[in-house]
Amino acid sequence: MDKIKRAIAGPWVPPGLGRAPYFWLLSLFFFLWKYAYVRPSALELGLVAGSIVLFIPLYLAGYWTAGARRVLVILLTCLLGVAWAPHNFGASTFFIFAAAMCAGIRPERRAFAAVAGVLALASVVALAPDVMVLPFLVPVLIIGTAVGVTNVMEATLRRSREQLLRKQEEVEHMATIAERERISRDLHDLLGHTLSLITLKAELAGKLLGRDEAACRQEVRDIEQSARHALSEVRSAVTGYRQTGFAHELASARASLAAANVELSARVEAFALPAAAENVMSLALREAVTNIVRHAGATRCEVGLTLERGMIVFRIADNGAALAGVSAIRQGNGLTGMHERVTALGGRLALTVERGLALELSLPMGAAA
Repeated sequence: MDKIKRAIAGPWVPPGLGRAPYFWLLSLFFFLWKYAYVRPSALELGLVAGSIVLFIPLYLAGYWTAGARRVLVILLTCLLGVAWAPHNFGASTFFIFAAAMCAGIRPERRAFAAVAGVLALASVVALAPDVMVLPFLVPVLIIGTAVGVTNVMEATLRRSREQLLRKQEEVEHMATIAERERISRDLHDLLGHTLSLITLKAELAGKLLGRDEAACRQEVRDIEQSARHALSEVRSAVTGYRQTGFAHELASARASLAAANVELSARVEAFALPAAAENVMSLALREAVTNIVRHAGATRCEVGLTLERGMIVFRIADNGAALAGVSAIRQGNGLTGMHERVTALGGRLALTVERGLALELSLPMGAAA
């Protein structure tokens, strides 16, 4: 029994098909049905056994061959049907198997043409002498058509699913790369200027050492203060990565603005926001709120998030000192990083001066996804 199991699981059987190949071999009983009521001669019995022994490798090869080899397997299977048609009406089984094997031919139109060719050949064979036309041809035309068309459509669907899975894997890989680039860009924006400042002050402190101790102490204090500020920004950024979501950022913005006596009016539409777009909007909201609290001197802030003609539109405006706000944003690294994130998703960023400063981001819904 173990030897039989090892033979069934041999390399000639395609992986992942389970017991399906062996189940459909039960269809050979239609070929053997004649001998349930007709006693075969020794010669015919030997030919039947030889035909089955020849067919089973062809049948298994039909699961893993492609191109010209698949066509050869189909032709040899049809030849078995042609040879047995005058002697056994169950030979129609071989044509049905051949029609099923056509599913492995690409593209789809050639597969359907091959099914039609197999059915046409069976129809021609049915016109030969000594062939029982109805018992032979009816199963081929009815069952063969259904099996052939179904297998072709199933194979096409299976290949489409495989292509979709490969594309999904590629998208996930690209999303991982984009996320790494985003994190590196954020960290560069956070630490680039601060670390450069610390380096310069450390060099200056080294030069002042032994010459001007008071100035050296001041530079060391500045280095400590800059390092603590950088550590605070990194912690804030890490907290932002862990606590993702525009709703969370909006709640934090409301608390920050309330502490600065700034009234917040928010109009946020309910719709599914893609992760990449949500991250960009959250970071933009954080940067804009920081600017309002520190520089704008505003008393009112309006936030809007809407979906307009397939575009995600985020707008934040205040009634503070517009020129001071523009200057503060442009002098910092926030606007550069914000612009890079929006551009990477195919969107646009606009700064306008109205009663105060207005910031508007637009992202295509599909690209953001």
